[in-house]
Amino acid sequence: MRRTTQHRIRQERRSRRVRQAVRGDAAHPRLSVFRSNRHIAAQLIDDVSGRTLVAASDMEFTSAKTKSKDAKAAGRRERAQWVGVEIAKRAGTKGIKAARFDRGRYRYHGLVAAVAEGARAGGLHV
Repeated sequence: MRRTTQHRIRQERRSRRVRQAVRGDAAHPRLSVFRSNRHIAAQLIDDVSGRTLVAASDMEFTSAKTKSKDAKAAGRRERAQWVGVEIAKRAGTKGIKAARFDRGRYRYHGLVAAVAEGARAGGLHV
């Protein structure tokens, strides 16, 4: 088996192991985080109905601050915190006050932790 295939299989196992413990419902949706090499995104998912309730991505960060020079100079961690704050704001408009954090296959540090901190700072109980 190729090394990349083994790596992907291990990632999927980690993801499944985390998801077994974390299930979202309408009152406490699952806050799922996705990280790529360039971007970070988060979404609130109701697993019972299988629907995404709220989503936010750092690709929206520059459009939210288009005229600001800070938008282009912002670091990845700052953008990740912004995603957390933004998802908390959008959840508040839908009446969601608490969520269960799903780190997926990623370790809880760095950008993933920054999203959780931003969501807490925005008023979402994670």
